[in-house]
Amino acid sequence: MSTFIPPREVAKFAKYGLQIRKKMIEAGFRSCGTPVGVKRANQLASRDKVSLQTIKRMKAFFDRHYKNRKSMPPKCGFVAWLLWGGDPGYKWCCDVIESQR
Repeated sequence: MSTFIPPREVAKFAKYGLQIRKKMIEAGFRSCGTPVGVKRANQLASRDKVSLQTIKRMKAFFDRHYKNRKSMPPKCGFVAWLLWGGDPGYKWCCDVIESQR
C-alpha cells in the first residue's frame, strides 16, 4: 500500500486550522470541524503518513467544500477547509492522485 508524507505547507495550514478552532471554542463559539476533520488535521499537522485511499477521501472532501474555502470572517466551513490542509492540501491531493494514474 502506498503512503505519502504531507508537505510542510499542508501541515502548516492544518495547524493553523487547529489554532483557529481552539480560539473560537475558547471565545465561546460552537466547535467547528467534525471529529474526522480534527483527526485528519492532527495527522497532517504531525506529517504522519497518509494512505492513497485517505488522500482520495480528502480530495472528495475538498471537491464538496470548495465553495467554503474563502469564507471570512472565519466561519466553520473555512476552519474545516484549513483542518484538511487548506489550498495546499487540495493541490497535494490532486497531484498525488494524478501521479498514481
